[in-house]
Amino acid sequence: MADPTPNSPSTPKADPGPKADVWPLIHAERAALATDLANLSDERWATPSLCAGLTVREVLAHLTASANLNAVRWMAGVIRCRFDFDKMVAMRLAEHLGADPAETYDRFLRSVPSTTKPPVAALAMLGEVIVHGADIRHPLGIRSARPAGTLTRVAEYYRESDQVVLAKGRIGGLRLVADDGPFTAGSGPVVSGSTLALIMAMTGRAAYCDDLRGDGVETLRARCVAGATPTR
Repeated sequence: MADPTPNSPSTPKADPGPKADVWPLIHAERAALATDLANLSDERWATPSLCAGLTVREVLAHLTASANLNAVRWMAGVIRCRFDFDKMVAMRLAEHLGADPAETYDRFLRSVPSTTKPPVAALAMLGEVIVHGADIRHPLGIRSARPAGTLTRVAEYYRESDQVVLAKGRIGGLRLVADDGPFTAGSGPVVSGSTLALIMAMTGRAAYCDDLRGDGVETLRARCVAGATPTR
């Protein structure tokens, strides 16, 4: 299979309003990611992602796992792994990896319309596909302009939550200001940049701090570096 053109932007659909149902946004983000990865070569699937220790193929399998994990199976996995959540994530990823990159991709493609989820908020599922989509696209050099309304909803979710991944605690004492949308949060030294870059830094991706500006950037970078990049 041939690679997609590096740095080729994918076009987002119409920007959702603040009251839009979350599931159509999740489905749209999964579909956009599937489009961006449709012609990736086998070699490129082995590219290290922004999630430490995981390739882009493995991160996609993780997204497939989340789209097929209901509350009952989630709890069964927690018990089986004796409440070791990282072990459970690795177990479910392995279940959905498939024999080769083509199978990994096909399994994700079949999961695009799924409304199955573990016992987390639907906004957490939207955040997962936005963040892990960027974990995959960034090292592959694929630009993808996501709808500003979708990104703003995810940023607003993370500014108030540490439930799935540490975010709220990471930005304490800082003022975040998006320069491409309405998102703002907190008070203190300023960190400004695109909404996506702010989301990615909020969730521990130090690579995105290079795209941010302001007196608070180095503080945020240090907090990203201090903790391992999560896989959830």
